[in-house]
Amino acid sequence: MTNFLPGLYIVSTPIGNLEDITLRALSVLKNSDQILCEDTRRSIKLLNHYNIKKKLVSNHKFNEKKILKSIIEFIQKGKIVSIISDAGTPLISDPGLILLKECIDKKISIFPIPGVSAITTAVSMSGFDDKYFFYGFLPKKNKELEKVFKEIQNYNFNVVFFVSAKKVNFYIKYFKKFFKGREIFVAREMTKLHETFYRQDVETFDGFQEDIKGEITLILSKKKGNISDQEILDKKKLNVEISKYLKRYTLKDVVKLISEKNDLSKKKVYELCLKLKKK
Repeated sequence: MTNFLPGLYIVSTPIGNLEDITLRALSVLKNSDQILCEDTRRSIKLLNHYNIKKKLVSNHKFNEKKILKSIIEFIQKGKIVSIISDAGTPLISDPGLILLKECIDKKISIFPIPGVSAITTAVSMSGFDDKYFFYGFLPKKNKELEKVFKEIQNYNFNVVFFVSAKKVNFYIKYFKKFFKGREIFVAREMTKLHETFYRQDVETFDGFQEDIKGEITLILSKKKGNISDQEILDKKKLNVEISKYLKRYTLKDVVKLISEKNDLSKKKVYELCLKLKKK
């Protein structure tokens, strides 16, 4: 591909190893009139590695609204603008969404240039299945974090987070509280010299004894087996409720009522009813 149309090109770049970039991505960057990036100091290393001499424009959360108009006008003049992130696929927990929406509103052509993503790279290495929910970066304050975890703790999917190395032990305490019965997979510095992976049950993973550095993608597995049912069945409140109904209704009716009311399998409710009747 040698002839490029004017518009916005969303270009994926390596998450570590500079060789993890597509030929098409390199071609687009070489033919861009302007390249938007989060941190010019990081992006210039990639461009220098491939001898790409193009203008870099800093585009981050503190200035993206301010420079939006000038970028749109630049593209409308028939120019090619690429946007890259510090690493991986742009707009995924990175700046750029404001610009993308404006391009959509202005009927400006948008071209995806796919490539590396820390999310799919970590998922493929986790050993978990491919059904996952991506959350991204977590809140830093306790109350906000607890609110988020209460909302997603019962999602029976693998959950993917981006985590700061400095805060990883802080978050692990909350994982142990809200995500029991899952496995944890920690991918640190993927594709780089000190690439490291950790796999363990959430309950037994106590975090890191020493300070660690680098980029971290963390995945919590879906709940093992039918543990979501089992956890609910073990609650004293449910036992009391079932015992009360058993005094008034038939076993069959209680099983139907409790399973529908609490979204539990009839088999689990039946087993618990039998245990309570024997007491």
